[in-house]
Amino acid sequence: MKVNLTQKLKQYFGFDTFKGDQEAIIRNVLSGKNTFVLMPTGGGKSLCYQLPSLILDGTAIVISPLIALMKNQVDVINGMSETDGVAHYLNSSLNKAAIDLVKADIMDGKTKLLYVAPESLTKEEYVEFLKSCKISFYAIDEAHCISEWGHDFRPEYRRIRPIINEIGEAPVIALTATATDKVRTDIKKSLGILDATEFKSSFNRPNLYYEVRPKIAKDVDKQIVKFIKQNAGKSGIIYCLSRKKVEELAAVLCANDIKAAPYHAGLDSATRSNTQDEFLMERIDVIVATIAFGMGIDKPDVRFVIHYDIPKSLEGYYQETGRAGRDGGEGKCIAFYSYKDLQKLEKFMEGKPVAEQDIGRQLLQETSAYAESSVCRRKLLLHYFGEEYNQENCGNCDNCLHPKMKVEGKKALLIVLDAVQVLKEDFRSDYVIDFVMGKITEDIVAHKHDKLEEFGSGEDENPKLWNPVIRQALIAGYLRKDVENYGLLKLTAAGKKFMKKPCSFMIVEDKEFNDDDDDDLMEGQGSALDPELYSMLKDLRKKIAKKHGLPPYVVFMDGSLEQMATVYPITLEELQNIQGVGAGKARKFGKEFVDLIKKHCEENEIERPEDLRVRTVAKKSMLKVKIIQSIDRQVALDDIANAQGLEFDDLLDEVEAIVYSGTKLNIDYFLEEVMDDDHVDDIFEYFRESDTDDLKVAMEELGEDYSEEEVRLVRIKFLSELAN
Repeated sequence: MKVNLTQKLKQYFGFDTFKGDQEAIIRNVLSGKNTFVLMPTGGGKSLCYQLPSLILDGTAIVISPLIALMKNQVDVINGMSETDGVAHYLNSSLNKAAIDLVKADIMDGKTKLLYVAPESLTKEEYVEFLKSCKISFYAIDEAHCISEWGHDFRPEYRRIRPIINEIGEAPVIALTATATDKVRTDIKKSLGILDATEFKSSFNRPNLYYEVRPKIAKDVDKQIVKFIKQNAGKSGIIYCLSRKKVEELAAVLCANDIKAAPYHAGLDSATRSNTQDEFLMERIDVIVATIAFGMGIDKPDVRFVIHYDIPKSLEGYYQETGRAGRDGGEGKCIAFYSYKDLQKLEKFMEGKPVAEQDIGRQLLQETSAYAESSVCRRKLLLHYFGEEYNQENCGNCDNCLHPKMKVEGKKALLIVLDAVQVLKEDFRSDYVIDFVMGKITEDIVAHKHDKLEEFGSGEDENPKLWNPVIRQALIAGYLRKDVENYGLLKLTAAGKKFMKKPCSFMIVEDKEFNDDDDDDLMEGQGSALDPELYSMLKDLRKKIAKKHGLPPYVVFMDGSLEQMATVYPITLEELQNIQGVGAGKARKFGKEFVDLIKKHCEENEIERPEDLRVRTVAKKSMLKVKIIQSIDRQVALDDIANAQGLEFDDLLDEVEAIVYSGTKLNIDYFLEEVMDDDHVDDIFEYFRESDTDDLKVAMEELGEDYSEEEVRLVRIKFLSELAN
């Protein structure tokens, strides 16, 4: 078919030139050949089937996994054409009248592109209808879903070929943004297109910056808030593995004045659709999502993609990071990694079939190798997708910008290559490592490999050396992984040559990700306390207390002053991040304190710690809300405790925390019921004159006539009335 493609491109899409292989791919489709397209996100895959569908007779069927993607693309195509109905979709979201309209437009020859979910394609009524239509070709988008080795495997995708045979033969174009050699072969076999012309674009996205950070539980939210504040106004996506984490993190971001929203499959479609639109229209800056989000979201200026949890596979990671910087501009890709998360993901696999577990574990190993390695991240990613990257330093990943010292690995590599050979190239890297380290495992004993001369040949070497040696030997081409065969290590010609004539092999050791830091991270904050500022804050507190006729502790507790003298809050907003300071207290007493701190910082040229405490959305916040609402309704405190499943003492702890942070509560209705008026007045007067709110001191001063419960209740009344 002779067609001026550039003219058609301009006519339909308004572009003057094609990108990369687009023109060659479209010509291949127009000539009726099967086509396989491997093109990274942002490379322009959809045009490869959209343009030929507009040129050819009949209707092209696009099989796509996501309803959001279909709607997005159908709107785009219909928006560009003069007549309605050029593009349609068939999926579970349509009612009967809408389905009848789609069928009528196809029969009238109006519809050139029909998007169908794989689940819908299997419905008998659609198969029968499509048998009577002229099909120009079939396009299978997100084709990696076909392969069990792909990161988003969907069993219904395996049924596509039999259904195509039933509807009627036509050329097939399969498209994916991520696929290893193993996945590519799998896709072509399953679709029956082993003869397909293959188009493979480079996976290198030079504009994307890759970084992996250690995931220390108490610190991740703080780092994310700080990062987003430093990139204010920029669009970003944060991926989490669980819906619960998505909801929690979105709430934390909103609490810190970041325009964010959650997105996951558990939300109704109207909410998801609205969130998507808000993001595209830039009324929301950040989406916190599970992997349900992003496929087909054509937003070119996403400036950062953060992985809160390490993904289950490098393919998933590559595709999700690929949503950043699609316009060629800045794109920062940051992943948080912890070995504990890896163990959690492995645990999730336990109920699955053995073969599926095996594939899942191999994919996880590749992900952890990427995270822990000190080699150029770009080099590792491209090697995973079968592409060589020969530059020593990409200049746009954390490992290249902060390179580690290289060490000589010649001896270690020789030990590994010898081991692979003596084990007859029949084992995976973890087995080879156990073998060279001389570990007596069940498997090694069963194979009698502990009897071999080479067993334990590397036991004198640093055990942390083996993983990086094997990984970097794979990149250097001395070893290869037989992915078809469970990832067995095989010697290459270069590896055999190295064994005969060894030469220098410089390697970088892996990074260490220490999960034990979690609980210590926030400890010892007091060690950074500024004694001079603390003294000034105490003087100011005394002055303000005197002015209001209050004991100093009523203004701010000692602990609050200590924290102020550690993290230097200089705005009322920052002051509310201090323990025991709520919005009410900040407004009532805060201005003079933040002014003093600001002046102190300026005069002494103090560099404030940038990571001020992030305002968190505490798990207990719902409990506090319920307590406040119940007290407002004048529910007896003991009834509130019962309703919330709390001991009375624990309820008082919660109520104290509420009033100490500056919220006013009126518990007079309860005191009138349970306490003598004179007792209330005596205790109230004691706290007015005392210079401490310490309960032990109060009990000693007041004597045995008063119970601890009574003292605590009146202290709550006192703080609420005078401090708030």
